[in-house]
Amino acid sequence: MRAIEAIDARNGDDPNVLVVDGETRPKELAHADMVSAWVRRLQPDASEPLLLAARGHHLRRWALPRASYPTGRAGYLRWRRELKRRHAEELAILLAECDYDQPTIDRVGALVQRTGLGHDPEVQVLEDAICLVFLETQLSAVAAQFDDEKTIDVLAKTAKKMSPEAIQLAGALPLEPGARDLLLRALKDGA
Repeated sequence: MRAIEAIDARNGDDPNVLVVDGETRPKELAHADMVSAWVRRLQPDASEPLLLAARGHHLRRWALPRASYPTGRAGYLRWRRELKRRHAEELAILLAECDYDQPTIDRVGALVQRTGLGHDPEVQVLEDAICLVFLETQLSAVAAQFDDEKTIDVLAKTAKKMSPEAIQLAGALPLEPGARDLLLRALKDGA
């Protein structure tokens, strides 16, 4: 698919790297692969807009660093909102260049911005996939950055956005023992 190749080409420029299964790759390219794989697992008959959103949900994320916003929760939330808006905007341009129609472009944008989370099944699938990849790739780093209680709080907030099926899958992820313990505590506390 031409659009997937274009998204991958842009994410392939990520200067940040991630090691997945022993392979070092540009971080957002690796995330896009992983989120896409989770979407296909969670919804084998995923629509084309959902697959495009999975692939491009963090399109060129590094271009707007977290450090460009104030510290604290309010700054973090502003940064996240702006990221979602930018990702949807950049994807709209890319999809138009690939000859997608406006309803498809609008749907991909709504999915990337998670419009309708809690009501739209496809938005939930995308959110579940993103949360599962977060747990797989970033939980250990979060646990190293914060104390246990703050990490559990982050994990509880993540779990609140997830479906029961995704929470069950999260509990079965192959995580480092310390990270697994924190996740299980957060899931238990949130139950």
